[in-house]
Amino acid sequence: MSYLEKLLDGAEVEWKTLGEVVSTITAPTKVKKEAYRISGKMPIIDQGIEFIAGYTDEPLTPVKSDQYVIFGDHSEHIKYVDFAFIQGADGLKILKPKSDNAKYIYYAFVNFYRKELNYKRHWTTAKETLIPIPPLSVQKEIVRILDKFTELTAELTAELTARQQQYEYYRDKLLSFSNLNGGGYKWLAMNELGEFIRGSGLQKSDFTESGIGCIHYGQIHTYYGTFTNETISFVSEEFALKARKAKKGDLVIATTSEDDKDVCKAVAWLGEEDIAVSSDACFYRHTLNPKYVAYFFQTNDFQKQKQPYITGAKVRRVNADNLAKIKIPVPPLEEQERIVGILDKFDMLVNDISAGLPAEIKMRQQQYEYYRDLLLTFPKNNLVA
Repeated sequence: MSYLEKLLDGAEVEWKTLGEVVSTITAPTKVKKEAYRISGKMPIIDQGIEFIAGYTDEPLTPVKSDQYVIFGDHSEHIKYVDFAFIQGADGLKILKPKSDNAKYIYYAFVNFYRKELNYKRHWTTAKETLIPIPPLSVQKEIVRILDKFTELTAELTAELTARQQQYEYYRDKLLSFSNLNGGGYKWLAMNELGEFIRGSGLQKSDFTESGIGCIHYGQIHTYYGTFTNETISFVSEEFALKARKAKKGDLVIATTSEDDKDVCKAVAWLGEEDIAVSSDACFYRHTLNPKYVAYFFQTNDFQKQKQPYITGAKVRRVNADNLAKIKIPVPPLEEQERIVGILDKFDMLVNDISAGLPAEIKMRQQQYEYYRDLLLTFPKNNLVA
């Protein structure tokens, strides 16, 4: 607070509702929804989940990020970017500060909207968010500091994206038939190397505080990475006696998903104890390096092979009998281990939340949020209790 007091130099800080300090405006130009492209110079925004719905190279007048803040009714989006506007995107509000720094309003709104209103998404509620309004010079200094943290996080995120692309490139190259020892290794159907065993009836209501480890198919989508040696859920010993269980080295596979990309997402089980596996999942018991198989399930080769076997409309699935038909390149175990050793380093860098780039990004984000809270902590002297 001593730093803030020095910045304020005795000046008063008013607290006002967002609706008092901004006005809503109409976008200077709008783009018809069918006109946007996958890439281009200017983002086009919509109120959907992705927010940036596409891009355009048309010579449009953008909504400028240094003058406006965008708020979305239908998603947790408060953005600060140059953009064009989709015609008919009524769930979005373009906010023009009446006299204050637009970037400061953005930072303050994000902070207090999240804290005090818990992201209630409609403008009629959001505009009642109270935010502190210090003198303009103080607003600019706060923006300067927070921008530094934002820029650093953006640089780390860009680095993570580049490393992920590099990881995917080497994973596909190392596990491609044409690049394995000059194409000298066989591709074998997976049922020639092991068997697929369907999981048994396991609901989240069966979970216990402790007991025998288990993996529910939904957790493969939301929690686990390429491999694990411990579970986040457990079932009773009595339940486990009746359940089908994966052993150390088995690959646990989610056989259902809402989209084609994630159906058959898999995790190698490396723990010492047997674990229960839910229905809508299966496990593959095999003679290969467990991580090698798990990495193969992430490759383009695997994605292409599974595609003809995907069935269902809203819920997409691949059954175990069809998984057994998919072919995998089979080098000697020592070559499998060499490939795994290389990919493990990439995996740690891009996925490990305790040691890799995700950990660094998380730490910088926490730093940013700490200083944002500190720099926006002003006494509410002008409010009536």
